Amino acid sequence: MNTLTIETYIKHNDEDKVPVIFPLSDGQKPTDFLAANREFVDTLLEEHGAVLLRGFAIHSVSEFNRFALTYSPNLLEYNNRSTPRTRLGGNIYTSTEYPSTMVIPQHNENAYTNSWPSKLLFYSAVAAESGGETPLADSRNILKRMDDKLIQRLEDQGLMYVRNYRAGLDLSWQEVFQTDNKEDVNKYCRDNTIAFEWLEGGEHLRTKQIVQATTVHPKTKAKVWFNQINLFHIAATGIVGEELIREYGLLNVPRNVYFGDGSTIDEAILKQINEAITAEKFCFTWVRGDILLVDNLLMSHGRNAYTGSRKIAVAMV
Repeated sequence: MNTLTIETYIKHNDEDKVPVIFPLSDGQKPTDFLAANREFVDTLLEEHGAVLLRGFAIHSVSEFNRFALTYSPNLLEYNNRSTPRTRLGGNIYTSTEYPSTMVIPQHNENAYTNSWPSKLLFYSAVAAESGGETPLADSRNILKRMDDKLIQRLEDQGLMYVRNYRAGLDLSWQEVFQTDNKEDVNKYCRDNTIAFEWLEGGEHLRTKQIVQATTVHPKTKAKVWFNQINLFHIAATGIVGEELIREYGLLNVPRNVYFGDGSTIDEAILKQINEAITAEKFCFTWVRGDILLVDNLLMSHGRNAYTGSRKIAVAMV
């Protein structure tokens, strides 16, 4: 391994900070750096939850694909989707394709399921004119801010995510499960312990899955806040959610989350969760060519609204 000294950080405070690594020489490719310094990078990830590579010689999504495959030859497909994305080639995807005016709340990728990527790799192909940051928040510290009784209940019961797939509302089941075959959906649900039922003559699919609210990092053994209550809770959509409830009824809204026993999660709890996440959130400004590595259990991510063009490519490990 080359001798490296980390002197620059993206800081939340003196304890919580993300290392920024610059090239050891002009024109150094990130793949070459990673091949020689993989253990060092992984050690930083386990300690800090994220690492930013800046100033390396990378100019295209195809080069980022090579970098991602250097990190892991088995990149994950984006299955059981919750947001729209476009495949850019191989298993490289765009970041969530929501309108530029929308803020995407903090989340750990696929924490609404029982299967998730351990690492996320982001590449800034085009940096926004303004905004468009990818905020980070330490999942260990978010958990520490939560009420002990709430944590105990969540760990005792887990969380139940309920999704309804109707034409023209949210994502279709065809996009979520990446198939037009209902039997493929049925098999996926059975294989992943997802309860499902086809309603209204098979036109309407409803799924329910009970999964974790917290988890333990397999290497560091740190306990982390690991769920998407703040995204799936119907109250998070504000007036839109109220209109959906009036139109379809609470059980039939596109997505919602409950305690594992089916009990409603009070809006006061959602408020507490959002306050804890906000207190831990911090940002950096993307520069074209940046590569951000994120430990998906230790660090949540989101997206700020932006102006101009923005293109962030993502790989899941």
